[in-house]
Amino acid sequence: MSLPLIIMLGVFPFAMAYAAASDLVSMTISNRLCLSLVAAFALCAALLGLSPTAIAWHLAAGFTVLVGAFGLFAAGWIGGGDAKLAAATALWFGFDQLMPYLLLSSVGGGLLTLLILQVRAHPLPVFATNWGWARRLHAPKEGVPYGIALAFAALFLLPETALWRAAVGA
Repeated sequence: MSLPLIIMLGVFPFAMAYAAASDLVSMTISNRLCLSLVAAFALCAALLGLSPTAIAWHLAAGFTVLVGAFGLFAAGWIGGGDAKLAAATALWFGFDQLMPYLLLSSVGGGLLTLLILQVRAHPLPVFATNWGWARRLHAPKEGVPYGIALAFAALFLLPETALWRAAVGA
């Protein structure tokens, strides 16, 4: 198994799962996590011998999402961690799978929002009242841990990316 594939099978899924869990529990996504994803991409790109042009297109996709996502953050529609995670993930996907990623993230985020609104319409179960994360998630004024939808979409679509195909030799 190649080192880039090991990174994609280890680092990327771990980072996405950690981002989703962290967002659920604390409503935050670490800057270190997003920077780790950027560094892991750079390592994969170098090990796979991506051309400077290919790397530039991946960087352009990440930057495009960063600008758009920070516009959404400035409008108060998503959190800053969500914006950074979306951009770091877009870096991995490039323009090849960017639209499917954004679409799946949006649909997943919408479904997650509807689910959380349904949960918030009912009293928090007594056994969960001591769980700070459950109280925060249940609070009507709190946001939605959108990192869960971003991570789901990223994990679902990773095998469809050009980077993945390069790593497996397809």
